[in-house]
Amino acid sequence: MAIDLQKGQREVLNNMKFTLGLGWDENQSDTGNDFDLDASVFILGKDGKLLSDDYFIFYNNLKSPDESVIHTGDNLTGDGDGDDEQIIVDLSLINPSAVELCIVVTIHDYQARKQNFGQVRNSFIRIIDDSTSNELMKFDLDEDFSVETSVEFGRIYKRNNQWKFEAVGVGMKSGLQDFVNKYS
Repeated sequence: MAIDLQKGQREVLNNMKFTLGLGWDENQSDTGNDFDLDASVFILGKDGKLLSDDYFIFYNNLKSPDESVIHTGDNLTGDGDGDDEQIIVDLSLINPSAVELCIVVTIHDYQARKQNFGQVRNSFIRIIDDSTSNELMKFDLDEDFSVETSVEFGRIYKRNNQWKFEAVGVGMKSGLQDFVNKYS
């Protein structure tokens, strides 16, 4: 049975290999453009910075050098049910210097498209056991982000040699480049 997480809740990850499923739907507002939301993962060291640029996983860099994090590809419209984007994680392969994976979703070209997360609904992140395809935990982003254009959905972090997932759900009025600047 899957754990339904609340904002700020932390749970131990007993599985080293799993898939992060991220999903969303657009509200019935017409901006004249498709919503192109992008999932990204920043693999960070003890200093809170990227191990290197190659550890920034997104639509233009789908795989970490150690192949511990693999993005399965960019969904340009968010159409369909279920996960809109997926990221495969194998913590047994991760660089020993990594202590955190920050998972963010941003709206591509939000300024020109005049879009924000207030126009998005049914946002979630979930963790799926790769060996059984069972959903282990899920965090539904219930908040209404009326002006935010990016959201840190969650983070996976290592403490005392144990990996945990935290449901974050913090929105910001910024784009992907702002996260790159923060973690570089």
